[in-house]
Amino acid sequence: MNAFDVLGDPVRRRILEALADGERTAGQITAVIQEAFGISQPAVSHHLRVLRENGFTTDRRDGTRRLYVVRSDGFQNADLWLERFRSIWTGPLEALATEVARGKRERNER
Repeated sequence: MNAFDVLGDPVRRRILEALADGERTAGQITAVIQEAFGISQPAVSHHLRVLRENGFTTDRRDGTRRLYVVRSDGFQNADLWLERFRSIWTGPLEALATEVARGKRERNER
């Protein structure tokens, strides 16, 4: 599955947002997703499996719990695809940063 197909789903994006703060149990993730989307535990498990199989998360057992954490592999695939477009916004952002710095410098010189 393409990285953008994985990230195109709002449930999977919300799972990744929840994991951005650090490792979480499957139960914690399920609670967050059920509150936000009202979907079943098996549906959440499906989304977790898609994320894991596509390199966005990894999991480990801790007794009876399964803990999930974000991995960079899936994001690297998306980043590689975006690389050819990066120049479209990099130049204008660098120019904006230069203008902001110039404005600050001029204010400080007054």
